[in-house]
Amino acid sequence: MQRFQQAVLIVSTLLASWLGMQAVHELGHVLGAWATGGQVERVVLHPLTISRTDLAVNPQPLVVVWAGPVFGVTMPFLAWAVAAKARWPGVFLLRFFAGFCLIANGAYLSFGSLAGAGDAGDLLRHGSPMWLLWLFGLFTVPAGLFLWHRQGQHFGFGTGGNAQRIAAYAALIVLLALVALGLFIGGQ
Repeated sequence: MQRFQQAVLIVSTLLASWLGMQAVHELGHVLGAWATGGQVERVVLHPLTISRTDLAVNPQPLVVVWAGPVFGVTMPFLAWAVAAKARWPGVFLLRFFAGFCLIANGAYLSFGSLAGAGDAGDLLRHGSPMWLLWLFGLFTVPAGLFLWHRQGQHFGFGTGGNAQRIAAYAALIVLLALVALGLFIGGQ
């Protein structure tokens, strides 16, 4: 039973982190659009696609594009910091998620700049220098790895490691909620 709970915890946390990272990243784009007078046409969060935000009107594209990764790393980090300060028992899940978001967004901009793909390509086309995208990754990726350091025990790895049953099923519930959100918002 312990191995089953460990598998549920690991798989649910990884998949929920992927879907959650995309949702928070796209929320950043949406907030950036609203803050600059833009109009959101559609947000795509379907679990089987790569997320995106389409705008009907975008008066400040550089701000809107940067808002995705900046909010996408800041909000999860702040959520983890608040939960850690409050000594929430499942805080390791938010720590993992914050680390995941830092690594994913940093790598996305850094390596995406080489191919001019996705947000990185949009940032370059709208005037952000490539070195700035790499600088973003230079700070966020190591910060994410730092947050992941020594977290294996919470997922049942190492000596004394014990996957927590409540955390496993909480992660599964969050995953199912994110899948439902993605299907509801959908878009293709």
